[in-house]
Amino acid sequence: MTTEKKTPAAAEKPSLPAKVKERLYPAVLDLFSQHDFHQVNLREIYRRSGISPSTIYKYFPSKEALLFAILDEKITEVGRLAEIHIKGIESTREILRKIFWVTLDFYDQNPGVAITAFITVPMRTWMREQSYIREDATRMFEIVFDHGCKRGEIDPAIRPRDIMDLYFMFCYRQIHMWFFQGMKWKLADTLPAFYPMFWKIVSAEGAPLPVRTD
Repeated sequence: MTTEKKTPAAAEKPSLPAKVKERLYPAVLDLFSQHDFHQVNLREIYRRSGISPSTIYKYFPSKEALLFAILDEKITEVGRLAEIHIKGIESTREILRKIFWVTLDFYDQNPGVAITAFITVPMRTWMREQSYIREDATRMFEIVFDHGCKRGEIDPAIRPRDIMDLYFMFCYRQIHMWFFQGMKWKLADTLPAFYPMFWKIVSAEGAPLPVRTD
């Protein structure tokens, strides 16, 4: 299976120098993952990163613009990794399982992104940003849905949007509980516990859920 789909070229934006990004991005994610959203300001970002406010303002008009640019880039990376991992897989069940695994493994490797995106950022603030609308995820799940319907593996009564909503719902819940319980386990290790439930909801076969012993 392939998820390649041609899209119009996006307007070119001024690029942030790699050396600045290497110092700035980790500092921003570190601060926002350790503090409430409104406790972080550009002065603190400057102290942590060593990047002057004048340099930051050259590329970003506010701390919100800076943070959402970082989150957009990082979450876009999740989609790109998922496309690489599902390439060549035919089973829709395995494709969707792999998308979950790539997502949760990415957040295991980048806990600052997980905490900032799912815990720290006020949803009302993020919803005002274009990056909140995950068009890349929408396209990916539309393609997976079409693939699954052609193979008779996805319930035709379900919409691609429903699959995407369930994906985000399960991811949110796993990350919230992981954070609440002190981040004592790997997010990817939760996949066997919830994925059979997810697949039962979206699949055409409606296979019974396995018996839980925990």
